[in-house]
Amino acid sequence: MKFAIVVNVNRNEAIELARKLAAWMEKRNLDYVFDATSAAKLGVEHLAEIEELNKLCDVFISLGGDGTLLFTSHYSVTKPVIGINLGHLGFLAEFSREEMFGAIEKVLEGTYTIHDRTQLEAQVAVDKKVKRFTALNDVVVEKGAYPRIPAFIIKLDGEQLSAYRADGIIIATSTGSTAYSLSAGGPVIAPKSNVFVITPICPHMLTVRPLVISDEKIIEVSVDAPDGAFPLNCDGHVRKMLMPGEVITVKKSREIINLVANEKRNYCEILRSKLLWGREHKSGI
Repeated sequence: MKFAIVVNVNRNEAIELARKLAAWMEKRNLDYVFDATSAAKLGVEHLAEIEELNKLCDVFISLGGDGTLLFTSHYSVTKPVIGINLGHLGFLAEFSREEMFGAIEKVLEGTYTIHDRTQLEAQVAVDKKVKRFTALNDVVVEKGAYPRIPAFIIKLDGEQLSAYRADGIIIATSTGSTAYSLSAGGPVIAPKSNVFVITPICPHMLTVRPLVISDEKIIEVSVDAPDGAFPLNCDGHVRKMLMPGEVITVKKSREIINLVANEKRNYCEILRSKLLWGREHKSGI
């Protein structure tokens, strides 16, 4: 079994933990490789380009926070990912640094379980060719630097839903419901709910609310504006600037992300610990 290791090189604690992990694997004669960026920062020789890791390795290890795990998931494809949380919330990266070695041992023994997560696929024409982008959390179309408030035209299975005049539109998976969508007023959705949520960003009508739909629906989004260019983001990365009237199609991806589960945690405990549900807040007065 060969491990691919991806490190958030902007975090000193992630770099230090990566050194400990490499030493631990060397001691046990385990096969591993770092992505090229991480290897350069660490000064190690076990490296490969991140695009090649899926072909070379059986399991991925993400050292960082949820952002690092999202980045890793784009290259792991369907290979299992062990997420080690060195960030703040850690909804996706389920294991603490203290739990890292135990999680790897379970994978080596074959006694681990998997949380499979649905992804979004966004399709848009680029240079007369259809480009496809995947997102584990969300696909977002925003007004960006456009000085006015555009209208976002939404269609479901070819039928127009509405025209939202807003700062943007978020289309999120159940996994991504606790990310940008939550900040914009969207609902918390339990994993594996087989739904997506469409959340407007700062809509200019009080009656506009987030909408939960089946993940079998095909969503089309376009921007109605006289001019301008509008960022298309997939998991926080700008993939294209959309022109007015240009249509992006969003649907469920055939590729599922497989996250190694922390069996010591459950979803209710995550909501209590990460969102402080059920905990009294003292004002300090």
